[in-house]
Amino acid sequence: MQKTKASADELIALILHGIEEVKGNDINLLDLREIENTVCDYFIICNGTSNTHVNAIVNSIQKTVSKAIQDKPWHVEGSENAEWVLMDYVNVVVHVFQKHIREFYDIEALWGDAKVTQIESSVNQ
Repeated sequence: MQKTKASADELIALILHGIEEVKGNDINLLDLREIENTVCDYFIICNGTSNTHVNAIVNSIQKTVSKAIQDKPWHVEGSENAEWVLMDYVNVVVHVFQKHIREFYDIEALWGDAKVTQIESSVNQ
């Protein structure tokens, strides 16, 4: 009997919890479902204050998701220099930036047609 895959909503909630656990900053959820020819349904974008903080965010996301639903990213890229780490959970892709790199690439503007939801952190910063 194969275990059912977690819903996108559950995965997103777990990822957001992982980010908030280590005080990730400026969290945005981009809904890409209404845009044609996208590679996934959602982007989650946040930033950390240093490469150490970026790696802590990535590790927290992986630990939170793995513990709750025994899922791991299909692919993780950018951990070496931790300026921009991409975590691919297939239908949800997480981008964890350092602030200056996020501002330079401005992913939200590139995906301007997406519905953007700013996530208010429930953790006191």
